[in-house]
Order: sequence, then structure tokens, then C-alpha cells
Amino acid sequence: MTRPQNDPSAAAVQSAFDELGRLSFADHSLESVLHTVTALAGRVLPGEPVTSVTILRERGPATVAASGQLADDLDQTQYRLGDGPCMTAARTGQLTEIPDTRAATQWPEVAAEAAERGCDTVLSVPLPVQERVRGALNVYARASSAPVDRTRELVARFATYAVVPVSNMYLYEIAVERAEHLQAALDSRAVIDQAKGILIERFKLTADQAFQALARISMETNTKVRDVAERFVESGEFPSG
Repeated sequence: MTRPQNDPSAAAVQSAFDELGRLSFADHSLESVLHTVTALAGRVLPGEPVTSVTILRERGPATVAASGQLADDLDQTQYRLGDGPCMTAARTGQLTEIPDTRAATQWPEVAAEAAERGCDTVLSVPLPVQERVRGALNVYARASSAPVDRTRELVARFATYAVVPVSNMYLYEIAVERAEHLQAALDSRAVIDQAKGILIERFKLTADQAFQALARISMETNTKVRDVAERFVESGEFPSG
């Protein structure tokens, strides 16, 4: 049996996969990665899809990025109802879908709103399980004249591939944010220690007394201790109480 040669559809899909594989963290944010995913999906998938990323957090589910208002709105509907494809995929780690929003028996309220907004198919692919992050990449496809089975196959294949760079970008941004918070904490500690050293030297205080002096000014002026310390280090002037 011979395989078909020069299938333009297969070539377009492979080209999209190749572009997804070349996404660089240095050149993108999570939002721009998602927009890139959506742009590529628009090239190879029927139904003018829009995408979003759901993350399950302790305080509840959240959409951390969306390529269009439709995706964000349908995510929010599911959060309000407490159930839907995006939350189920994130919770269970299983690909979840509403293949036809106009004939859905599961999640009828979600399906009805999606259908009213012109969305024909909903597919949620769980993010890879890593760093204890639970989430899903959601693909909302508008009505299309393409065969339903072909559409489902393409959407599932594309989303399963696209979820990898989306997940990696999310974890990368979280790591950067944590590093920035750590650096800010280290910077705060350094300037506070510097201010304490000056107070200890100038007023012959103990380390605890020096910190209490900074804390007192912080409370009296409703200013962060770090800012009080930084101002003192820069000006050399310490308010007397």
C-alpha cells in the first residue's frame, strides 16, 4: 500500500508543529505563546479557534492567558458553575471535550452558552503533570463546514502537541517570578541590615533595638520597613520620636 504524497493538509500541520517546537522563552510571554498557538491553530484547524489556559489554584481556578474574549468568557462560565471541560481536564488529567455544543448531554449550561456564542466544539487538554501544577489548554472552535470527525481529530492532535510549549512557558514564568521575589527579599534584607548597622554604630543600640526603631517609624508613617531603611541609608537622617 502506498502512502499519499504531498498532502498539503499534513504539510501544514507539520509546519505548525515545527513552529511550536521552535518557540523561545526569551522572545515570548505566556500570553504571546498562546496567541502564537492560536495563530498556528487558525492555519491548520477549521472553525477559527481561540485558546486559553486554565490553572487550578488553592483559591480556585483561573485563566492565566487567553487569546480572545470568547475563550475567557467560556472559561469564566465553567468556573462559575464549578464544572466543565477545562476544569475536568485539569482535575483528572484526561482530555475532555464537548464535540458538538448543540447536541451535548454533559455540561448543558456550558454547551448552551458556547453554542449561543457560535462555538461548535470545546476541547480541553491537561497540562503535563509537573511541579504540582494542574491545568489545561482549552480550544474553542467556532462552527465549521468541515467533517466533525476530521475536525475533532485535528483539534485533538494539535492541542496535544501545543500543550507542551504552553505548559513549559507557564512554568518558566512562575520560576522567573519566584526568582524575582527572592531577589527582592534579599535586597530588602540587605538594606535593612545596612540601616541597622548605621543605627547600632551611631546610637549604640543592639541589633534588636535598631530593628525596633525602624519598625516604629514604619508604623508611624505607614511605610514599609524596607523603604524606611532605604531612606535612612540614603539621607543619613533618622526621625526622632
